[in-house]
Amino acid sequence: MFDDAWFQGSLLDTDTPESVGALGAAVERVTLSDGAWVDLRRGWISGADELFARLLESVPWRAERRRMYERVVDVPRLLCFYGDGEDLPDPMLTQARAALDGNYGPELGEPFTTAGLCLYRDGRDSVAWHGDTIGRGSSEDTMIAIMSLGTPRVLALRPRAGGAMPVRYEVGHGDLLVMGGSCQRTWEHAVPKSARPLGPRISVQFRPRGVR
Repeated sequence: MFDDAWFQGSLLDTDTPESVGALGAAVERVTLSDGAWVDLRRGWISGADELFARLLESVPWRAERRRMYERVVDVPRLLCFYGDGEDLPDPMLTQARAALDGNYGPELGEPFTTAGLCLYRDGRDSVAWHGDTIGRGSSEDTMIAIMSLGTPRVLALRPRAGGAMPVRYEVGHGDLLVMGGSCQRTWEHAVPKSARPLGPRISVQFRPRGVR
């Protein structure tokens, strides 16, 4: 699948029991423009490298092809999606979603119901600039909570209207990044390619109903 010789676990994760960390005051909120915001919680998942290894082996990863303009091309990452009511592939993901609901439920007004998983095999895998505007995200404020496992990668954000430099966060090894407010409508996000040799990363995106 990939050359895992490049994967290096976190030194902070060595012999750490798996657990879902606190949110609340442990979360740093950054206010963006036009009603958008980003929350960041470093090291939210303790023992994250063990969870990463399990998901790498247990998730039924699949390759997809999509039409881009006049061509059909390979999606540059592997994917798996768990819909509303489906069991998640690991109990730690179920615990993580419950913790997100407990913290963000009052603000969001509804639970997170789906989980999309992406496997970035190396620095050549990526996701282009986009907003999650299929469904309610195109017209309503919402939240997308992204748990990052494995090798840290850059997640960049930029305003759709332009006029500002992208904001970049390097996330991995159990970090949590939540995009909220108008972020999907007024900002775009991407995981850019990297020329550096990088190990694999798994991104878990928790979303409420009707947001893709």
